[in-house]
Amino acid sequence: MPGSVKLRSMRKFGQENDAYEVSNEGEGYAMVLAGQMKEEAAIRIGFFQLFRFASCREIWMMIGGSACAMLHGSAQPLMLIVFGLLTDTFIEYDIELNELQDPAKHCLNNTIQWRNLTAEENMKLNMTKPCGILDIEYEMTNFAYYYVAIGTTVFILGYLQISLWVTSAARQIQVIRRLYFSKVMRMEIGWFDVNSVGELNTRMSDDINKLNDAMADQVGIFIQRFTTFICGFFVGFMKGWKLTLVIISVSPLIGVGAALMALFVSKLTGRELQAYAKAGAVADEVLSSFRTVAAFGGEKKEVQRYDHNLISAQRWGIRKGLIMGFFTGYMWLIIFLCYALAFWYGSSLVVDTLEYSAGTLLQVFFGVLIAALNLGQASPCLEAFAAGRGAAANIFETIKREPKIDCLSEAGYKLDRVKGDIEFHNVTFHYPSRPEVKILDELNLQVKSGETTAFVGPSGTGKSTAVQLIQRFYDPKEGMVTLDGHDVRGLNIQWLRSLIGVVEQEPVLFATTIAENIRYGRPDVSHDDVVKAAREANAYNFIMDLPQKFDTLVGEGGGQMSGGQKQRIAIARALVRNPRILLLDMATSALDNESEAVVQEALDKVSSGRTTISIAHRLSTIKNADVIVGFEHGRAVERGKHEELMERKGIYYTLVTLQSQGDKALNKKVQERDADEDNHEESKSLSQAGSYRASFRYSNNRSRSQLSNVIPESTVSIAGELAPSLYSESHVSREGAVVEDEEEEVEPAPLARILKYNTPEWPYMVFGSIGAAVNGGVNPVYSLLFSQILATFSMPDPVAQRREINGICLFFVLVGGISFFTQMLQAYSFSMSGELLTRRLRRLGFHAMLGQEVGWFDDHRNSPGALTTRLATDASQVQGATGSQIGMIVNSLTNIGVAIIISFYFSWKLSLVIICFLPFLALSGGFQAKMLTGFAKQDKQAMEAAGQISGEALNNIRTIAGLGKERHFVEMYEAQLDAPYHAALKKANVYGVCYGFAQCVIFMTNSASYRFGGYLVHHEGLHFSLVFRVISAIVTSGTALGKASSYTPDYAKAKIAAARFFQLLDRVPKISVYSDQGDKWDDFKGEIEFKDCKFTYPSRPDIQVLNGLTVSVKPGQTLAFVGSSGCGKSTSVQLLERFYDPDFGRVLIDGHNSSCINVPFLRSKIGIVSQEPVLFDCSIAENIRYGNNQKELSMNDVISAAKKAQLHDFVMSLPEKYDTNVGSQGSQLSRGQKQRIAIARAIIRDPKILLLDEATSALDTESEKTVQAALDRAREGRTCIVIAHRLSTIQNSNIIAVMSRGHVIEKGTHDQLMALQGAYYKLVTTGAPLS
Repeated sequence: MPGSVKLRSMRKFGQENDAYEVSNEGEGYAMVLAGQMKEEAAIRIGFFQLFRFASCREIWMMIGGSACAMLHGSAQPLMLIVFGLLTDTFIEYDIELNELQDPAKHCLNNTIQWRNLTAEENMKLNMTKPCGILDIEYEMTNFAYYYVAIGTTVFILGYLQISLWVTSAARQIQVIRRLYFSKVMRMEIGWFDVNSVGELNTRMSDDINKLNDAMADQVGIFIQRFTTFICGFFVGFMKGWKLTLVIISVSPLIGVGAALMALFVSKLTGRELQAYAKAGAVADEVLSSFRTVAAFGGEKKEVQRYDHNLISAQRWGIRKGLIMGFFTGYMWLIIFLCYALAFWYGSSLVVDTLEYSAGTLLQVFFGVLIAALNLGQASPCLEAFAAGRGAAANIFETIKREPKIDCLSEAGYKLDRVKGDIEFHNVTFHYPSRPEVKILDELNLQVKSGETTAFVGPSGTGKSTAVQLIQRFYDPKEGMVTLDGHDVRGLNIQWLRSLIGVVEQEPVLFATTIAENIRYGRPDVSHDDVVKAAREANAYNFIMDLPQKFDTLVGEGGGQMSGGQKQRIAIARALVRNPRILLLDMATSALDNESEAVVQEALDKVSSGRTTISIAHRLSTIKNADVIVGFEHGRAVERGKHEELMERKGIYYTLVTLQSQGDKALNKKVQERDADEDNHEESKSLSQAGSYRASFRYSNNRSRSQLSNVIPESTVSIAGELAPSLYSESHVSREGAVVEDEEEEVEPAPLARILKYNTPEWPYMVFGSIGAAVNGGVNPVYSLLFSQILATFSMPDPVAQRREINGICLFFVLVGGISFFTQMLQAYSFSMSGELLTRRLRRLGFHAMLGQEVGWFDDHRNSPGALTTRLATDASQVQGATGSQIGMIVNSLTNIGVAIIISFYFSWKLSLVIICFLPFLALSGGFQAKMLTGFAKQDKQAMEAAGQISGEALNNIRTIAGLGKERHFVEMYEAQLDAPYHAALKKANVYGVCYGFAQCVIFMTNSASYRFGGYLVHHEGLHFSLVFRVISAIVTSGTALGKASSYTPDYAKAKIAAARFFQLLDRVPKISVYSDQGDKWDDFKGEIEFKDCKFTYPSRPDIQVLNGLTVSVKPGQTLAFVGSSGCGKSTSVQLLERFYDPDFGRVLIDGHNSSCINVPFLRSKIGIVSQEPVLFDCSIAENIRYGNNQKELSMNDVISAAKKAQLHDFVMSLPEKYDTNVGSQGSQLSRGQKQRIAIARAIIRDPKILLLDEATSALDTESEKTVQAALDRAREGRTCIVIAHRLSTIQNSNIIAVMSRGHVIEKGTHDQLMALQGAYYKLVTTGAPLS
C-alpha cells in the first residue's frame, strides 16, 4: 500500500479536517482511513439511536408494527397444536378401522365388541374402544376452518407488520435525506476537498438505503422470527419436556459444526484473498506502469508473473469448496441422526410408556425444529442492522457537524458602501486536503478599487487560490484578507459573495434554459435585465439566432453550447449581479482565437469602473491591465505595468518571450495554410475546436488539492508529461458522477459461451451434477420416512410395530450418511470447476488488457484501479453462472421431480389438488427469499431525479457557492424527494400485501388438502399416512423450488460480468502488440523523420497537442527538443514508440511509415530513459533484465550494462548486491540510483534509438554529473532524442529544435541558434527555466 497513514484524533474527525497526515500520497490512504472510520463508526451508533429523528406518530407506528409482528410470530407454533390434534384424530380413526377388519369384531352401541360374546363378557375383557362416533369428514372440516382462520389472521398481521414499519421508515428517511443534503450544502469548500464528491454521492444513495434497510421491514421480520423461536420452544417444553431436552442435547453438534464452518471459511477466504492480493498487486503495478511495460515489450512476461500468483489463490479456493462441502454434509448427517434419535426415543414414549400421543410427538419435534430454523433465519436481519448502524455513523456525524464557514448563516456585517479595495496581509495558506504543501507563503498584495489587476505566473503559484480567498471559500491559516479595510471573516458571507462576479476558465452552466442560467446571478431580475446583461456580454446576437432564443436548454453542464457561447453566458450571469468586484480566472484560455476576441472585448467593456482581478496564461490578454502582479512560490514577487515588468526581466518577461515566439510562428503557419487551398478545411476545424469541448466538459477544479486526492503522484507513467496528466483533471471533479453515467449497458452474455470457457472441466461438472441430483432427492425421501413412522402408530401388533420403527430410524441414518458424501462431492466438484474457470478468465482478461493500445488506458474508466477491480470481481462473478448455479438447478429439479413421482404414485387425486397450490407455494418461497435480500433496487430508481440534482450540486459546489445558490438547490432537492417518498408509501402497502399472502399461503394449502384427504380416507379407503406423505412431499419441494428460484440474482450478475469480460476479450486494439503483422527489416539504422504530424490525445480531443510537427534526424545524430511544458515534446516521443499514431501526417523510421511497422519489432529497437523512471518491485538485476524481454540474459550482460551506466560500483557496495529489492516503485533507492538503473535497463536492450526524456532534471548537481556521464556513454553510435529543460545539458546536440504550441519554431545547432538571436537565444541569455 503506497500511503502510510498516521492517524491523529479520530474522535474529532468531523470537526478537524486535518485528522491525518499522509506520507507519500497514494490511493491507499483514503481506503485505510475509510476502513478505520467505518469500524469506529459502526460501534458508536446504538441501534435505537437510528430512530432519533422519529416523530410521535412514527413511534406509534413502530410500536403497532412490533405488536403485529409478535402475534404473527406466534402463529406457526399455534398451528402445531392444531396439527397434533389432527394427527391424533387420523390415528384414532385408523386404529378403529384396523380393529373392525377382524371378522370376529363388530361395532355395537358405539363400542367395539366381540361378535360371539355377550355384553357382560365384553365388559369383562375391557372392550371399551369407542367406534362409529368419529366422523372423519366432519372433523377434518373443523380443522380446515382452524387453518383458514389462522391463515387469514396471518395475512392481516403480516400486512400490518410490514406496512407500518416500512411507512415509518420512509417518513424518517425522508427527514434524514433533507437534513443531510441541506447540511452538506452548508459545508465550507475545504470540507469538499477532503470528502470526495463521489463518496458523498454514494452516501446520499447507498448509505441512506442501508439505513432504510435497517429501519424498515427487517425489524418487523426479526421480531416475528424471534417470537416464533421462543414460542416454538415453549410448545416443546409444555407438551413434552423429555423429548425436547433430548433434541436440544444434539443441537450443540450442529452449532459447533456451523461455527467451525464459519471459522474455516473465513480463514480460507482470507488466505484466498491474500493470495489473490499478490496477483492483484502485480496487476496494479503493471497497469499503473503500463507505458514502461509496453516500451520494453514485457507484456507476455507480466502475464506469466500474474498467472503464477493466481495458482495459489486457486488452490485456496478449491480447499474452501471442499471444506464447505464437508461441513454442509456434516450438518445434514447430524440433522438426519437427530431425526432418527428423536423418532426412536419419541416412539418409545408413545408406544412403550404411553406418556405421549403421536400428535404430541409431532408437536414437540416440529416445535423445536421450527424454533431452530427461525433463529437461523433471524440472523441475516442482524447483518442489515449492523450495516445500517455503520452507514448511519457517517451520515449523523455530518448532520451534527458545524461548518467552519457557514454560507447560510445570517451572522456578519453588511457594509453600507462598498468601494472595492482588497488587500492581503501576510496571508499563509494550505489546502486542508494537503496540509504539508504551502500554497500561499506570507502573501502581501493590494488591489485598488476600480482598477484592473492581472495575476500572472506559472501554474501552481497560488493565483487561483488568492481569488478563492477573496470569495471566502477558505480562510487563511495566518494573516487576513480585507475588503475596504474590513476582515472578510467578519462580513456576512451571502452578502459578500453577492458583490462578486466570477468567470472561470471552464464555466459551469446548469441543466436549464439560458435565461434561467443568467438569472442564477441574481434571482429577482426582470427579463430586460437579463437581455441587457446578455448584450453587455456579446451574447445577445448568438442567443437570438437560436430557435428558442432565451428559452434554449443548455444541456447538462452546458454540453449543448460551444466553449465561447458558454463563456459568454457565464459572463452575462456575472454581470447581471452588477458586481462591485469581478474575478476573471483564465476566462478566455479555453477558447479559439475568434471567440477569444469576442469574449475579450466583452470583458474589457464590463471591467471598467469595477475592481477587476484577472488571471491569465495568455499574456496578450492582460497587456493593458492597470497593474500586473507576478506570482512565484505563493508570493507576489513583482508588480507594475507591462513596460516596467518587461524591463525588469523577471518572471513576466520569461513568460512573454516564450509565448510571443510561439504566437508568431503559429500565425505565420496559419497564413501559409490559408494560401494552400487544399488544407483550407483543416484550419476551419481548428477554429471550431470550441464545440468539441462539449464532449469533455469539467468543472474548474484546477486547484491541485482535488487532484491530489484522486490521482496518486505515482501514476504518471513514463515521462513527466507522458501521461496526459492534464486530462486527469477532467474527470476529477465529476468523478463520482461520471463513473455511474458511463457504465455502458451490456447485453448479458449467452450461457453457451460462458460454458465454452469451462469445457476442460466437464468431468468435474458431471460428478458435481450427480451429487446434486442425489442431494435433491433427500427432501422427498424424508417425507416418505416421516409418514411411514406415523403409519406405525396405528399398528395393532406391538412387536411388528417396534421392528418397523427401528428399521425406519436406521434408514434415516443411512440417508444421512449418503447425503454427507454427496454434499462433499457436489461442493468439491463445482468449486474445482469454478476456480479453474476464474483463473482462466483472469489470465485471459489480463492478457487482453495488456494488448490494448495506450490510448485505451487514458479513458478514466480504464484507470489501473478500475481494471484491477474488474479482474478481481468480474472473473469471480462469472462462476455464478456455471458451477454452483448448475448444482442449484439440478438439485431443485430432482427435488421436485422425485416429490411429484412419489405423490402421484401414492394418490393421484390428492396430488392434483395440491399441485393447484404449487405455483403459489413457489411464489411464496421465492418471495420470502427475496425478503431477505431486501428491495433496495426499486428505491434506487425512484431516487434518480433527486440524485441528479444532488450530483449536479455537489459536482459544481464552487460555482454554486460563488453564486450563493445553496438554498435554491436544497429547495429543488426537497421538491424531488416527494415522488420517491410517495412511491415508498405505496410500496409499503403492496409489499405488506405480498408478504401477508406469502405467509398465509401454506395455511390455506394445508386446509384444502387435509379436508380433501379426510374425504378420500373415508370414501375411498386411502390410508391416512399416505395423506401426510403426499402433502409433506409436495409442500416441502414447493417452498424449496421458490427458494432456489431466488438464488438467480447471482446468475444474472454473472451473465453481465461475463459480458463485460467478453467485451474486453473481443476488443480489437488500434495498435496491436500481439500480432505478427507489419514490416520488419534487418539493417535497422535509426533514421527518424516527423512529417507534418498533427495529434490530439483521444481523451482530450479538443486540445491540439501537435500542430504540424516537421523535423528529422540522421542515424547516430542527437536531436534535442526544448520548449515550455505542454508544447508536445514528450508527445512526439510517444508517437515514435507507437503508443499513439498521429491523426494526420507521418512518422518515418528508415523510410518506413511507423503505422505499418510491426510494433514489438519497433519497440525492441528503442530504449527509453525518462524523468521519473518506473522500476518494478523486484531485484536490481531483474529490473535491468527487464530491458530485454526477448531473450534470457546472463549475469555478465547485466553487469556490463551496469558498468556502462556507472552503476556497478554502487550496487557492489550493497549487502545483497544485485539481488537487492528496489521496493515498490523503486522507493528504496535515491533518484540518481533509480535513474542509473533505468539507463542500464535501456542499454541492455542495445537499442538503435535512445530516447532521453528529461533524464536528469530531477537530480541534484552531484548525481546529475554522474548520470550525465553515463548518458553520454550510452549515446555513442545511437540515434538519440533528448528532451531537456536545462539547456546546459544539450548544447552539444547535432540539432536543437525549439518547440512551441505543437510545432518547431527554430532549429539548428547551438551556435546557429545563438546567431539567430531568436527564442533559443533569449532562453539561454536569461537563463530562465522552461517549466
